Amino acid sequence: MKVVLFCGGLGMRLRDYSETLPKPMVPIGYRPILWHVMKYYAHFGHKDFILCLGYRADAVKNYFLNYNECVSNDFVLSAGGKNLELYNSDIHDWRITFADTGVESNIGMRLKAVEKYLEGEEEFLANYSDGLTDLNLPEQLDHFHKHDKVASFLAVRPSLSYHMVSIQEGEGNLVSGIRAINNGSVRINGGFFIFKTKIFDYIREREELVNGPFSRLIEEQQLIGYPYDGYWASMDTFKDKQELDSQWGTGNAPWEVWKNNRQKKQASPVAAPGKSKCTL
Repeated sequence: MKVVLFCGGLGMRLRDYSETLPKPMVPIGYRPILWHVMKYYAHFGHKDFILCLGYRADAVKNYFLNYNECVSNDFVLSAGGKNLELYNSDIHDWRITFADTGVESNIGMRLKAVEKYLEGEEEFLANYSDGLTDLNLPEQLDHFHKHDKVASFLAVRPSLSYHMVSIQEGEGNLVSGIRAINNGSVRINGGFFIFKTKIFDYIREREELVNGPFSRLIEEQQLIGYPYDGYWASMDTFKDKQELDSQWGTGNAPWEVWKNNRQKKQASPVAAPGKSKCTL
């Protein structure tokens, strides 16, 4: 199944990076968050990606054109540096379409711009490219197929420290209740989507994805949420990036499902296939 990734945002709340990088290229550890999202999907067998590029598209293109496998894989160096063998490889079996969808485009416009690359598909996955989860993706797919709707999104509890307040009507405006927003029934769009290609019938010219199209889907009872209370986090602010860096740095990165399920036995060194390479 193809995976559409929205990669054109400026990331204005990550100002230390947004002047030089598109938001999905902001790193967690030594790899951009976009790479972590792609590794997640590849782990579940979805390795045909369509990148909806916009702001600083060149940064995304150059990253993959000059991809260095040695950064995130163990390798063996021998013969004074003449021989180099990787124990495993990241992207050798990925297929990546780089699509320019406009610097000022919104999400709906970006999705509409890559419709041609989804010709012949019945359904596809999509992602904002700024959120991470340990969700078992096949479970969300099974839920989507069981209910046979046009669209599904991951419905998660907001990871916010704010409190929801209930105020009584009247002159005194007495507070009748207060509770942490992430301890109630409130859920938000977690940015992990499954769509039938019928979604394009619901998108009008220059529309944002959630505002217009989702409203039409709701009217026709064609939109479902998949509630999930496991790990989910997004990188919207510098504080979010610091937290994700800390989790990764301490070896406690729940979204790295490709590591959590990896067999512990040591593999034999193998040369990286295709154009994947190490740069020394």
